[in-house]
Amino acid sequence: MAPTKKGVLERLNAGEVVIGDGGFVFALEKRGYVKAGPWTPEANCTHPDAVRQLHREFLRAGANVMQTFTFYASDDKLVNRGWKVSLTGQQINEAACDLAREVASEGDALVAGGICQTPSYLSCKSETEVKAIFKKQVDVFIKKNVDFLIAEYFEHVEEAEWAVQVLKTTGKAVAACMCIGPEGDLNGVSPGDCAVRLVKAGAQIVGVNCHFDPMTCVEAVRLMKEGVERAGLKAHYMVQPLAYHTPDCNRQGFIDLPEFPFALEPRILTRWDMQKYAREAYKVGIRYIGGCCGFEAYHIRALAEELAPERGFLPKASEKHDLWGKGLEMHTKPWVRARSRKDYWETLRPSSGRPDCATMSHPEGWGVTKGHADLLQHAEATSAQEIQHLLEMQRKAKSSA
Repeated sequence: MAPTKKGVLERLNAGEVVIGDGGFVFALEKRGYVKAGPWTPEANCTHPDAVRQLHREFLRAGANVMQTFTFYASDDKLVNRGWKVSLTGQQINEAACDLAREVASEGDALVAGGICQTPSYLSCKSETEVKAIFKKQVDVFIKKNVDFLIAEYFEHVEEAEWAVQVLKTTGKAVAACMCIGPEGDLNGVSPGDCAVRLVKAGAQIVGVNCHFDPMTCVEAVRLMKEGVERAGLKAHYMVQPLAYHTPDCNRQGFIDLPEFPFALEPRILTRWDMQKYAREAYKVGIRYIGGCCGFEAYHIRALAEELAPERGFLPKASEKHDLWGKGLEMHTKPWVRARSRKDYWETLRPSSGRPDCATMSHPEGWGVTKGHADLLQHAEATSAQEIQHLLEMQRKAKSSA
């Protein structure tokens, strides 16, 4: 029998660095396997090779958690706003678990089953109804015996608490991530208070994912850590941010940026930015470090390379990447060979190549959240009348920005 892998809490309790994987929905949308808008993960069933390959690239890059591609795989999301997936949530979730397990078995990686916020919560469904949605996914994760569970991408701490409470009933280790910045959740609950509530609900690992750039997310987790310690509680900490620069974002994060989701490329972080992020996260005391939307395998490799001294090894993908550009010593052009050094890449200020590119954007900032009429979800397609209303709202938001 193969030796049993150490669990996520065993690794974190031992002071090890756990490297998460990257952003599946954005990566697979760019590759033509996910539809922007619904962002649902039926590709697990319709194009399993694409999902498997992305898992494998993140594993090779140094990730030692294969998170199931189950973002927005709840039944209420699979039939929403005119989007009707012929597959059931159970089919999609089971396929996601099988793919993650298959690739995790190729290395020293764990499988994490993930759930996220629901349309039902935004539409003010009851706690019982929302928890029932979570439980349907969790039942699959238990059937497939994932190694631990993650509740991620929650804008409201109340819904995150409900998710953690459901996950906690399984007896498996639970991680919980809010998609918030230093300002807190959409109801103004501070990061520290969010973290305390999640720990009290049963999460052993708390942090943030998505919506903001790495340094903003690290700061939010630092505030979480302060809040947990101030309350006399204990937890481990994780961070899985965007791969985009978002200094101009408001509380809602990058969804409010006019570039979301199809024109974000000028904001992408370089691999050297990622190394700075990994080091800063480590200094703050975060030991579960990964990525979310925009993260590709080379970004995860940069995290693993920066933290190789602490982890004791380099990822397999480093076979094709000498540290700090040293491989450029073999380039045919002398001026490129001159760039084969750390001080060049560490101090470079990349240009956008866009003469008319603004330094900052003006987020639309509609300011609506759970319970607002514009956020009530329905299975029918968005009507022309609804679109006209949204355009009017958009004009008002831009005029007040």
